[in-house]
Amino acid sequence: MNILHINQSDVAGGAAVAGYRLHQGLLAQGIDSRLLVGSAKTNSDRIASVPRNYRIERLLGKVNESFGLNYLNHISSFNISQHPFFQEADILNFHNLHSEYFNYLAIPSLTKYKPAVFTLHDMWSFTGHCSYSYECDRWKTGCGKCPYLATYPEIKKDNTQIEWRLKNWTYQHSNLTIVSPSIWLTEQVKQSMFHSYAIHYIPHGIDTEAYQPLEIEKCRSVLNIPNNKKVLMFGAANLKESRKGGDLLVQALQQLPQSLKSQALLITLGEGGEGISETVGIQTLNLGYVGSDRLKAIAYSAADLFVFPSRSDIFGLVLQESMACGTPMVSFKVGGVTDLVRHGVTGYLAAPEDANDFCNGIVELLEDERLGDRMSQNCRAIALQEYPLDLQAKRYIELYRKIINN
Repeated sequence: MNILHINQSDVAGGAAVAGYRLHQGLLAQGIDSRLLVGSAKTNSDRIASVPRNYRIERLLGKVNESFGLNYLNHISSFNISQHPFFQEADILNFHNLHSEYFNYLAIPSLTKYKPAVFTLHDMWSFTGHCSYSYECDRWKTGCGKCPYLATYPEIKKDNTQIEWRLKNWTYQHSNLTIVSPSIWLTEQVKQSMFHSYAIHYIPHGIDTEAYQPLEIEKCRSVLNIPNNKKVLMFGAANLKESRKGGDLLVQALQQLPQSLKSQALLITLGEGGEGISETVGIQTLNLGYVGSDRLKAIAYSAADLFVFPSRSDIFGLVLQESMACGTPMVSFKVGGVTDLVRHGVTGYLAAPEDANDFCNGIVELLEDERLGDRMSQNCRAIALQEYPLDLQAKRYIELYRKIINN
């Protein structure tokens, strides 16, 4: 069985990392898996970039932008069928298609002779333009009058009703099976334009050997962190992105008791972590972008608590990484976060947008060491039982075989 994944990148971005992990899991199960991506960062004969005609696509992009429609300029997507990876594939697996490399109108022609699994990594596939709709539910009825034109991927003109209809037409003329990685997103998909499609819940998997609890004293020694510190950790690709809630975290940390502030240290992973220390009066260790699984596992293991103040998320790979390393979590009760942060079991769920409640969660878990130890054990046990990479791969293999046999 030969699987071709089509994704924004191989390792750059959350959807890319999730897709690459699945690719690795399939290879470990003896499945021939390959990636065709918008931006390739790794050197492998199993990974190739989507062929592009940049000059023409840039010119067409200006027309797209004036109409408030994204990605229709990527005409090279219709030529993917000529690529050897595509021709040798038995089944396709689409991942994140909303990046500057793919035209979703090509899906019907690409799936005419090869069936496809569409793994959703956010809400974009069934909205009129946005990847996260927050409280807006106009995607259920056809969009239009969009309240979030500036939400990624942003548009300058409200033609969300047209894009919604174009996507709906596209899927109706395609051979697709939908996969959702979170319980929350699965419920949203059932209310969307995909409601009549086969929808499967398969959570993302993680390498529980690469991400496992390490000796805290050694990890802190590697990072030059004193053992007497109360260590918090916050990670995201871009810490300044509004959706990730960095501003809410700052508010929460500012409310911490002074006695706790003096003992605390905040580790940040990702771009934009500079300056938090001066704002909240807490010592900060900014590691920047970290691609190494080993270094990330060291950072998670060095932390007493992982804080995730996201305003909207369908899963949260960093939460899964933290869980596998046995590090309890504090987050807001939003979206698919609740799959991983289980209140009183693996962490603390604060009321959405409530920085004071978020602060209370931090204080409770840092001050009650017995509670923190119990949650740490729960995190690791759940990661091993529900999210090992080989389990995810086996679930996909079963789905692929069922689709091919049908």
